[in-house]
Amino acid sequence: MINALIERWRPETHTFHFPVGECAVTLEDVAMILGLPTNGLPVTGPTMSSFEAMEIECLHQFGVAPRKTECRGSFIKLTWFRGLRDRIVLNDVEHIQMYVKCHIMLLFGTVMFGDKATSAVHWKFLPLLRNFRQIIQFSWGSACLAHLYRSLCRATRVGSKEMDGPLVLLLTWAWIRLPFLAPIPGNPRVFPIANRWRSWDRENYAYRYHSLVHFRRLLDDLQEGHAYGIGNIDPGLIPLDIHHNSSQETIWIDTGCC
Repeated sequence: MINALIERWRPETHTFHFPVGECAVTLEDVAMILGLPTNGLPVTGPTMSSFEAMEIECLHQFGVAPRKTECRGSFIKLTWFRGLRDRIVLNDVEHIQMYVKCHIMLLFGTVMFGDKATSAVHWKFLPLLRNFRQIIQFSWGSACLAHLYRSLCRATRVGSKEMDGPLVLLLTWAWIRLPFLAPIPGNPRVFPIANRWRSWDRENYAYRYHSLVHFRRLLDDLQEGHAYGIGNIDPGLIPLDIHHNSSQETIWIDTGCC
């Protein structure tokens, strides 16, 4: 299904082009689907590649550092963070914060900024976690969306066969906006929205065997009124900070058919 969506992606405008109009993944989608803040400090900083600098950063924050065999260039293997997290004894605030930082890095490497193998995460994010109280002040949702846009643009290049980036965001967005593509109806009483399909593979295992031709046909047959907006979910499920910061924009540019 991802391939079918990418075929309709227009990198110059960052939109998907369908028979009934154009649409795009927005900041509101990121906030509702992943529950990430979309306002706040920019996620930015130098992209350093020095192993020694990475070692110093890890020693400063965790008291230990990965060996070179536990890294891949500037990426730290997720197995190192999982092992470190599982060894932490939660007996004081400092160790609890270390545990949370490990979990955040695992989220970066699997859900938000994953590479094609989802087996490692760039250590450039570690300096942003130094001030534990400041972590929530970053606009992680904006960075995640920017990463998705870049991944989609790269996936449209000739010869590209794989795609990295926040695929959970892309798939959940497609299943919400185009519900006829979803494997099973999502639970509307769940937030973030991505959790609606946590067990879809157990409930509809055959879904994964649908061919690319199947999804192309569904998208080609799309009619007005076959999509709906995530604004239809119960506002009581949305945390106040997410509800306040998320925009109320309409994504169907040509038809406004949300």
